[in-house]
Amino acid sequence: MARFRCPWDLGYSFSYNSPVGPLLWVRARNTLFLTLTATLLAWGLALPLGVRSAEYLGRLPDSLVSWMMAALLVVPDLALALGLLLFAARSGWFPTGGMVSVDFNSLSPMNKLRDLALHMTLPLLALVLTALPLLVRHVRAAIADVLDAPFLLAARGHGIPRHRLLYRYALPAAANPLISLFGFSIGALLSGSLLVEVVMSWPGLGPLLVEAILSRDVYVVIGGVLLSTLFLVIGNLIADLLLYWADPRIRAEPGAK
Repeated sequence: MARFRCPWDLGYSFSYNSPVGPLLWVRARNTLFLTLTATLLAWGLALPLGVRSAEYLGRLPDSLVSWMMAALLVVPDLALALGLLLFAARSGWFPTGGMVSVDFNSLSPMNKLRDLALHMTLPLLALVLTALPLLVRHVRAAIADVLDAPFLLAARGHGIPRHRLLYRYALPAAANPLISLFGFSIGALLSGSLLVEVVMSWPGLGPLLVEAILSRDVYVVIGGVLLSTLFLVIGNLIADLLLYWADPRIRAEPGAK
């Protein structure tokens, strides 16, 4: 009688002499941790920079932010990652590879956190600096589009402070395209993390897929591609759910519930 495989059984890796599923999951956790942290950090920087740039549209602060983002945009991802790696090797301030130190298990909780943060600094910088120009430009454009809206002019006429006006009223009004961009940014950072992981020896899916391709470990390659695709779908699904929650007009559409 033929034996049926479980749909989640991704096969067996002869290179690593282990099932593909658990092998991928260990690496995928590291990739997800790096990607989600980079996504939150990139948005945490992009929102205030984009809002401030839109607030001073056409003036010196806007020009400075635009020039900085343009400079980051022209640097290739690989060159940026290699440059950060070279800086770490020359300065000795940050580890140049891995996720934790060899003696990680013997460290105290605070030293473990510090060790992990030091190892994450370079990969996070590479990912955040790569994503930041696109995010800042979209935030700037979205805020600039709503600054002349009648309700914002009325709120300004009532003497509402400018900082509150921007973050309490303008930012929620511009939220829809930014929420859609949030889902896209997760996928973009996930794709970028594969390259960064290889360059900086982060133990994620990137190095595993490269090794699997070189050794022709087909099941690992297929499983890694499937898992990456699943993460992209989940990221876009989260963005759609956030859009549904944030916009009453979408909830009011027939068949939306």
